[in-house]
Amino acid sequence: QVQLVESGGGLVQAGGSLRLSCAASGLTFGNYVMGWFRQAPGKEREFVATISRSGGTTDYADSVKGRFTISRDSAKSTVSLQMISLKPEDTAVYYCASDFRLRSNVVITTEGGYGSWGQGTQVTVSS
Repeated sequence: QVQLVESGGGLVQAGGSLRLSCAASGLTFGNYVMGWFRQAPGKEREFVATISRSGGTTDYADSVKGRFTISRDSAKSTVSLQMISLKPEDTAVYYCASDFRLRSNVVITTEGGYGSWGQGTQVTVSS
């Protein structure tokens, strides 16, 4: 059974930085595409970033390009999201997601493309 546990959320001032981590277990990590999504109060969950099995391909939502960086550590079975220049509109619960893919360079940007989800971690950016 795949288990994803996010950590690293918190309260930060606008312009600040946070690094989220997601620890994965119950899977062969190198066979899974990983992604980050977020859900703000009163809004639908939205795509943030994704990384391929190999780590060689990434994709980002336009709203976070140039500010967020996704990475993965196969030795630790973790995926991270480095966030800089945070804005109040980045306030949301951030979710880690995973899904098995055969091809090493595939990324997934849609919520429906993921079969496993973490419980989420709250990020609050104050102005």
